[in-house]
Amino acid sequence: MKRLLAGLATLLPLLPQAALAHAGHGDPSGFAHGFAHPLGGPDHLLAMVAVGLLAALRGGRALWAVPLAFLGMMALGGAAGAAGVPLPFVETGIALSVVAFGLAVGFGAGLPVAALAALVGAFAVFHGHAHGTEMPADASGLTYGLGFLAATALLHGAGLGLGWLAGCGLPARMAPVAGAAVALAGVAIMAGAV
Repeated sequence: MKRLLAGLATLLPLLPQAALAHAGHGDPSGFAHGFAHPLGGPDHLLAMVAVGLLAALRGGRALWAVPLAFLGMMALGGAAGAAGVPLPFVETGIALSVVAFGLAVGFGAGLPVAALAALVGAFAVFHGHAHGTEMPADASGLTYGLGFLAATALLHGAGLGLGWLAGCGLPARMAPVAGAAVALAGVAIMAGAV
């Protein structure tokens, strides 16, 4: 539990930048800006690390299937956002993803891998759309997209690593605590407190 809390505490310094992860902040063009986008707010950070934690809890095929489902659907959402395809309730979907992933970490790791992949994939579209709408028309969609996909993969890896540090997969008694913390953070994001 101490290792898990220490890992989560390392993310706290990034919380004050929550508003920088979404539209209207800076000039996001190219790989570096795409890479920085998921790192700029607690909503993206928590959701993407929680995907890795969820995969670590489930183990087996989920170690690759759950993160890849998120990455694939996020890429589709990013392409739609960059193309100007509207998606209602993007910010709400992102905040709800933190709640849903927290609950899944706490209580749903026993679900079938396909169900977990579908859950993370559905919410990944919102994250991708937010990333895609950040891209200016004159930026390279490929390099920007590769940037946010790389950062997301690293955050998934951080979640997998936290699960490993907590004992090669979170012990069952710790998963509800970790999941509740993530879900409560999602509620705080939805309420505008973070």
